[in-house]
Amino acid sequence: MNLKEYLKEHQVIMDGSMGTYYCSIVNQPDAVPELANLSNPAVIKQIHIDYIKAGAHLIRTNTFAASCEMLHCGEEEQKKIVKAACQLAKEAANTDRVGQNEKTGTDVEGQNAKTGTDVEGQRHEGVWILGDIGPIPETAELEEEAVLAEYKKLCDLFIEEGLDGIHFETFSSPHYIEELAAYIKGIRPDMFVMASFCVNKNGFTASGIRAARILEKVAQIEEIDACGLNCGVGSGHMQLLAKRISFPAGKYIYISPNAGYPEQLQNRMVFMDNARYFAENMKLIADLGIDLLGGCCGTTPEYIRALSQKLSGQERRKRQGTISNMTESNTKPVRENEFYQLLKSGKKVIAVELDPPFDANIDQIMECAHVVKAKGADVITFADSPLGRSRVDSVLMGIKIAEETGLTVMPHICCRDRNMISMRSVLLGAYIHGIRNLLLVTGDPVPGESRVSTTAVFDYNSVQLMDYVKEMNVEHFSAEPIYYGGALNHGRGTVEKVVERMKRKIDAGARFFLTQPIYSQEDAERIRQIKERVDTKILCGIMPLVSYRNASFIKNEMGQIHVPDEIIARYQPDMSREEAEQVGAMIAKEVMQMLDSVADGYYFMLPFNRVSLMDKILG
Repeated sequence: MNLKEYLKEHQVIMDGSMGTYYCSIVNQPDAVPELANLSNPAVIKQIHIDYIKAGAHLIRTNTFAASCEMLHCGEEEQKKIVKAACQLAKEAANTDRVGQNEKTGTDVEGQNAKTGTDVEGQRHEGVWILGDIGPIPETAELEEEAVLAEYKKLCDLFIEEGLDGIHFETFSSPHYIEELAAYIKGIRPDMFVMASFCVNKNGFTASGIRAARILEKVAQIEEIDACGLNCGVGSGHMQLLAKRISFPAGKYIYISPNAGYPEQLQNRMVFMDNARYFAENMKLIADLGIDLLGGCCGTTPEYIRALSQKLSGQERRKRQGTISNMTESNTKPVRENEFYQLLKSGKKVIAVELDPPFDANIDQIMECAHVVKAKGADVITFADSPLGRSRVDSVLMGIKIAEETGLTVMPHICCRDRNMISMRSVLLGAYIHGIRNLLLVTGDPVPGESRVSTTAVFDYNSVQLMDYVKEMNVEHFSAEPIYYGGALNHGRGTVEKVVERMKRKIDAGARFFLTQPIYSQEDAERIRQIKERVDTKILCGIMPLVSYRNASFIKNEMGQIHVPDEIIARYQPDMSREEAEQVGAMIAKEVMQMLDSVADGYYFMLPFNRVSLMDKILG
């Protein structure tokens, strides 16, 4: 009997944590359990056996963090580790179970009480094995195609090993899972595919998706057999979350909370020993008609044994209802975004970037903001500590200037400096202060001389950040969503490659793009070609060069900006400030004329906040 057939009439108890349990056994809090598949296989096998003896009928391979990135290894070493994990799980499932279980006193000789299967000297039919896959860490440098390829490589190994299924565990969104589930079923249609998502106490994943909504999304993926929630919260909070959710029909449902919330003891994360409390909460969860139940971080075979005993002899309860309507808030009128409406109107929108100060003196930038407003700018933007050098926070600067001037502001937010906890806080804070427009960028790296003392975060790139804000718009800001755009590095690779990346950003919710500074007919033509291929709004970058030195610096030290030699030739080292600014303004006018038929607006980057240049360019 395969797992899906068994689940039609029975609840299945799964194993508990491998990672935290292994670390506690070997007394090494920072140990990497997956490496033990080769270095300490006896312990890994015994953990599987202990969970089976405790009552688990579904175990997972010790491969949660088996990506090359996490293991710091090459593909060959990774393959050995994964195959060893599969073999150890199989050996554990094949272990002779004849005799008396000393810990539970359960008689397992001859016939299995649940399946009636003879278990002497052969694999116990009631024990299924899933290949376990955790999220592959994504960084700004790692392309999505490479991440997807590694997921598929792991799936291939589990398929080759003939496992019963694959579990995508502790994910924050179904972004990769939909394609991977179809990939698995295309090779082995009978394979059991399960996806589970990590939520916090409020029921949201790290990608900002509410638990009920993420399950609603997964319910639409035909190739997924089971879905549910794991990790993130203890059994008490998980029971409250599960009670509020109407789970989707047509899918088996899985719930696996942590033992509780750990405490830091010296250099170790220690969980409470509360197996009885865990089992009581899991009994309440089981009564909701949940199909698969197990444990996550901090749980041990004792937890699974307590759960098994709590559910022993209990009649299977059927689940009631389907996913409730989670889109009620979307029926409310959505307030128009003034900046985007201006873009759609056909007016050449004027955006001006001002650099926040390096210190707490804001007199100059406030004066500049009032000048820019007087010159007719439609929006002011603020870079987020460009070049990795700390300035006044772009969001806080934007809030201050919006309050003082009444102008629309568009802070830049980059991925370099904040993890998801901090990013969520910033976005919520920006929103309650009226920020409705953002430019989301990956961000410049930390300068080389600062890397010893300063660590860049880069937990995600600009596309992933856009996906996150897109979810927050649905979950929190539906009545008046944040409109956000992306940077357009028009000279980065072929036009086709540039367009491909733009389309990914558009799919992630980007409504407009701001380009790098443009100086040549060649770059203007590239923008034209891009605009012919992508239906979006583009504000073209205008950066008036204000001296020979400034022009030489941009040409030679800003690799992403193309400054032709003929532009440099129009400046002289001995020019006065006024003369150089006149040349810069003239070049800016020429570029704007070149772009007139293709630009939806202009994005002015004024060196050193020289707002007086606005008169020279637009006057």
